[in-house]
Amino acid sequence: MRVSGLFTRRVRGVRLVNVWGAGLLLVLVIGLYLVKTFAGGERADIASTELQIADEQHRIRLLHAELAYLEQPARIERLSEQYLGMAPTSGKHEATLAELGQIARGPADPKAKPADADAAQAAPAASSEPPAASASGPAAGDDQ
Repeated sequence: MRVSGLFTRRVRGVRLVNVWGAGLLLVLVIGLYLVKTFAGGERADIASTELQIADEQHRIRLLHAELAYLEQPARIERLSEQYLGMAPTSGKHEATLAELGQIARGPADPKAKPADADAAQAAPAASSEPPAASASGPAAGDDQ
Protein backbone atom coordinates (compact mmCIF):
# COMPACT_ATOMS: atom_id res chain seq x y z
CA MET A 1 0.00 0.00 0.00
CA ARG A 2 1.32 3.30 -1.03
CA VAL A 3 0.85 6.71 0.55
CA SER A 4 -1.50 7.75 -2.23
CA GLY A 5 -3.63 4.74 -1.37
CA LEU A 6 -4.43 6.21 2.03
CA PHE A 7 -6.15 9.16 0.41
CA THR A 8 -8.07 7.18 -2.19
CA ARG A 9 -9.00 3.97 -0.40
CA ARG A 10 -12.65 3.77 0.66
CA VAL A 11 -14.30 1.83 3.46
CA ARG A 12 -18.11 1.53 3.07
CA GLY A 13 -18.16 4.53 0.80
CA VAL A 14 -16.02 6.83 3.03
CA ARG A 15 -12.41 7.56 2.36
CA LEU A 16 -10.07 6.13 4.99
CA VAL A 17 -8.38 9.50 5.52
CA ASN A 18 -11.75 11.02 6.48
CA VAL A 19 -12.29 8.26 9.09
CA TRP A 20 -8.86 8.91 10.55
CA GLY A 21 -9.49 12.68 10.54
CA ALA A 22 -12.85 12.28 12.32
CA GLY A 23 -11.26 10.00 14.90
CA LEU A 24 -8.46 12.49 15.50
CA LEU A 25 -10.98 15.33 15.77
CA LEU A 26 -13.01 13.33 18.30
CA VAL A 27 -9.87 12.65 20.40
CA LEU A 28 -8.94 16.35 20.30
CA VAL A 29 -12.44 17.45 21.36
CA ILE A 30 -12.51 15.01 24.27
CA GLY A 31 -8.98 16.02 25.29
CA LEU A 32 -9.86 19.72 25.17
CA TYR A 33 -13.00 19.09 27.23
CA LEU A 34 -10.99 17.20 29.88
CA VAL A 35 -8.28 19.89 30.02
CA LYS A 36 -10.86 22.68 30.41
CA THR A 37 -12.68 20.71 33.11
CA PHE A 38 -9.43 20.11 34.96
CA ALA A 39 -8.48 23.80 34.61
CA GLY A 40 -11.90 24.85 35.92
CA GLY A 41 -11.43 22.64 38.97
CA GLU A 42 -7.97 24.09 39.55
CA ARG A 43 -9.39 27.60 39.18
CA ALA A 44 -11.98 26.79 41.86
CA ASP A 45 -9.22 25.44 44.13
CA ILE A 46 -7.18 28.61 43.59
CA ALA A 47 -10.17 30.80 44.41
CA SER A 48 -10.80 28.77 47.57
CA THR A 49 -7.15 29.08 48.60
CA GLU A 50 -7.18 32.84 47.96
CA LEU A 51 -10.29 33.12 50.13
CA GLN A 52 -8.55 31.18 52.91
CA ILE A 53 -5.50 33.48 52.61
CA ALA A 54 -7.72 36.56 52.88
CA ASP A 55 -9.43 35.08 55.98
CA GLU A 56 -6.06 34.29 57.58
CA GLN A 57 -4.77 37.79 56.84
CA HIS A 58 -7.88 39.22 58.49
CA ARG A 59 -7.31 37.01 61.54
CA ILE A 60 -3.66 38.11 61.66
CA ARG A 61 -4.72 41.78 61.64
CA LEU A 62 -7.17 41.06 64.48
CA LEU A 63 -4.49 39.24 66.48
CA HIS A 64 -2.04 42.13 65.97
CA ALA A 65 -4.69 44.56 67.24
CA GLU A 66 -5.41 42.33 70.24
CA LEU A 67 -1.70 42.00 70.97
CA ALA A 68 -1.26 45.78 70.82
CA TYR A 69 -4.09 46.14 73.34
CA LEU A 70 -2.74 43.43 75.64
CA GLU A 71 0.79 44.85 75.62
CA GLN A 72 -0.19 48.37 76.65
CA PRO A 73 2.14 49.37 79.50
CA ALA A 74 -0.65 51.11 81.45
CA ARG A 75 -2.79 47.95 81.29
CA ILE A 76 0.07 45.72 82.39
CA GLU A 77 0.88 48.08 85.27
CA ARG A 78 -2.77 48.16 86.38
CA LEU A 79 -3.07 44.36 86.26
CA SER A 80 0.22 43.80 88.09
CA GLU A 81 -0.93 46.12 90.88
CA GLN A 82 -4.40 44.57 91.00
CA TYR A 83 -3.56 40.85 90.87
CA LEU A 84 0.08 40.58 91.90
CA GLY A 85 0.32 43.43 94.37
CA MET A 86 3.32 44.82 92.50
CA ALA A 87 4.15 48.52 92.43
CA PRO A 88 6.81 50.64 90.75
CA THR A 89 10.08 50.63 92.61
CA SER A 90 10.97 53.66 94.65
CA GLY A 91 14.20 55.59 94.38
CA LYS A 92 15.55 54.25 97.67
CA HIS A 93 15.94 50.79 96.13
CA GLU A 94 18.35 52.11 93.52
CA ALA A 95 22.06 51.54 93.99
CA THR A 96 25.17 53.01 92.44
CA LEU A 97 27.73 50.96 90.61
CA ALA A 98 30.09 51.08 93.59
CA GLU A 99 27.41 49.67 95.93
CA LEU A 100 26.59 46.65 93.75
CA GLY A 101 29.56 44.61 94.96
CA GLN A 102 28.62 45.16 98.60
CA ILE A 103 24.98 44.30 97.92
CA ALA A 104 25.98 41.11 96.10
CA ARG A 105 28.23 39.97 98.96
CA GLY A 106 25.56 40.68 101.54
CA PRO A 107 26.20 41.68 105.13
CA ALA A 108 29.17 40.01 106.83
CA ASP A 109 27.13 39.29 109.96
CA PRO A 110 23.40 38.94 109.24
CA LYS A 111 22.51 39.92 112.82
CA ALA A 112 24.76 43.00 112.82
CA LYS A 113 23.10 46.40 112.48
CA PRO A 114 24.44 48.78 109.81
CA ALA A 115 26.30 51.81 111.19
CA ASP A 116 24.97 54.63 109.03
CA ALA A 117 21.62 55.49 107.45
CA ASP A 118 22.71 54.74 103.84
CA ALA A 119 23.73 51.24 104.85
CA ALA A 120 20.40 50.87 106.69
CA GLN A 121 18.56 51.58 103.45
CA ALA A 122 20.79 49.22 101.44
CA ALA A 123 20.40 46.34 103.92
CA PRO A 124 16.62 45.88 103.45
CA ALA A 125 17.14 45.90 99.69
CA ALA A 126 19.83 43.24 100.02
CA SER A 127 17.79 41.12 102.42
CA SER A 128 14.61 41.26 100.32
CA GLU A 129 16.41 39.78 97.34
CA PRO A 130 18.66 36.72 97.57
CA PRO A 131 22.28 37.60 96.89
CA ALA A 132 23.41 36.63 93.41
CA ALA A 133 26.65 35.07 94.68
CA SER A 134 24.97 32.65 97.10
CA ALA A 135 22.37 31.55 94.57
CA SER A 136 24.88 30.69 91.85
CA GLY A 137 27.73 29.38 94.00
CA PRO A 138 30.80 31.02 95.51
CA ALA A 139 31.56 34.62 94.64
CA ALA A 140 34.22 35.45 92.07
CA GLY A 141 36.65 36.65 94.75
CA ASP A 142 36.31 33.53 96.94
CA ASP A 143 39.13 31.01 96.59
CA GLN A 144 38.53 27.46 97.71
